[in-house]
Amino acid sequence: QGRIVPADKRARDTWPVREGDTGGAKDGELVEALVEASDRLGPRRAVVSARYGDAEDPRSISLIAIHTAGIPTEFRPKALAQAEAALPAGLEGRVDLRQIPLVTIDGADARDFDDAVWAEPDPDHPGGWHLIVAIADVAHYVPPGSPLDRDAFERGNSCYFPDRVVPMLPEALSNGLCSLRPNEDRACLAADLWIDAQGRLKRHRFRRGLMRSAARLTYEQVQAARNGQPDELTGPLLQPVIAPLYGAYEALLAAREKRGTLELDLPERKVQLDEDGRVASIGIRSRLDSHKLIEEFMIAANVAAAETLSDRNLPALYRVHDQPDRARVAALKEFLEPLGYSLSLGQVMRPRVFGQILERAVGRPEEPMVNEMVLRSQAQAVYSPDNLGHFGLALPRYAHFTSPIRRYADLTVHRGLIRLLHLGADGAPDDELARLDEIGEHISVTERRAAQAERDAVDRYMASWLADRIGAILPGRIGGVAKFGLFVKLDESGADGLVPISTLPDDYYDHDEAAHALVGRRWNRV
Repeated sequence: QGRIVPADKRARDTWPVREGDTGGAKDGELVEALVEASDRLGPRRAVVSARYGDAEDPRSISLIAIHTAGIPTEFRPKALAQAEAALPAGLEGRVDLRQIPLVTIDGADARDFDDAVWAEPDPDHPGGWHLIVAIADVAHYVPPGSPLDRDAFERGNSCYFPDRVVPMLPEALSNGLCSLRPNEDRACLAADLWIDAQGRLKRHRFRRGLMRSAARLTYEQVQAARNGQPDELTGPLLQPVIAPLYGAYEALLAAREKRGTLELDLPERKVQLDEDGRVASIGIRSRLDSHKLIEEFMIAANVAAAETLSDRNLPALYRVHDQPDRARVAALKEFLEPLGYSLSLGQVMRPRVFGQILERAVGRPEEPMVNEMVLRSQAQAVYSPDNLGHFGLALPRYAHFTSPIRRYADLTVHRGLIRLLHLGADGAPDDELARLDEIGEHISVTERRAAQAERDAVDRYMASWLADRIGAILPGRIGGVAKFGLFVKLDESGADGLVPISTLPDDYYDHDEAAHALVGRRWNRV
């Protein structure tokens, strides 16, 4: 007889396992188990249903997060067979874009390339730009209602962990036929965008095309080239390709600044693993202008997709970010006032209001906490057929169009455009349009599920890394207070931790809830 101990340290129950129900698992293995229902007194028993190897193996960390969240990891045989049988798309029914030097710009560890970009000065409008944002034509390979479609819908999105990806589509598509790999012909749905010198979108069109990526570039490569340090790959592309991309980006950035968007500075943790899967280092991801360039190109294409669908009244899934709840804004005001910030509850809440607070906090000790509290005051973005606009981006219409390899929402938008613009027979069917409420609710849930699992895995990697540093003195900042202690974020790694109030030296501390502070009884130390 053995005993199952939950991987979640917060869970307190353990379950006995009969000798014949272990499935051959040995002591110290990570397993999945079914807990039997019981109508008698005494502990419920468990039956091992799957084995995942040594629990101390660093590769177990992501597995725990994946299975705790209930994320599907296996594709059904019919879906795999459909993906393996897929053939490359030809030129029929498509515009030939292979002579245009579109490039992909992604992280160094990326394998699924959804988007490629290109820009040129608009000859008809001085200072304006013509952009092409070419997106993998996933709809060509994933027909509505097919086995692939059912599995993709169930997942809702891909999930990214430090040691693996749980893809929305089988790798034959996600890393193969759909991925815009360099020097390979690929089917795409391309958005042509024309913007003026102020970055305003003047007109747009969507076409199905056949493209051939001229290069697979990384954010770091592109930024280095822009900064005057091109390498062998980016050198020949600097003037004809990279420079126009930055020219268009600067125009788009001007439009963004004029709109007054919400610009939260929330550091993203990066876990670097060694060959054995153990943590080699943990740091904060750098955010370069090249990241922002791609972000602005994607936003412009997403806006064009949303405008096309809404202007012609086709039901569609929008990316909706509602205005912040008044109660949350009131809580933010209460937090900010002791720090010397003002926030009027009577004014119309616009992103610029919060942006001014964030700008004032830059460089000040409370900057991370202010960013965190402003984030908490905001509504959560969701997918919905009811277009409420996107508050954070200060946009009246917004949809997700640019990542159909890894987001089901984008695939539904592609199908809507294909139907609306008569770009093929594989557009959105009537029954899919009738289910948009259900689809939006489901993929909003799977998005949150993936985000929670990804955070959980990073937290576990962080804990394993810090376990070897017990007793070390590490710089950090207070990120929040509660009656039981201080929440601290470490500067170098972004790790979050709790300092219990009982461990604070030299005084007894009381929690001042209104001031978000702990105040010493004897010395009034805050």
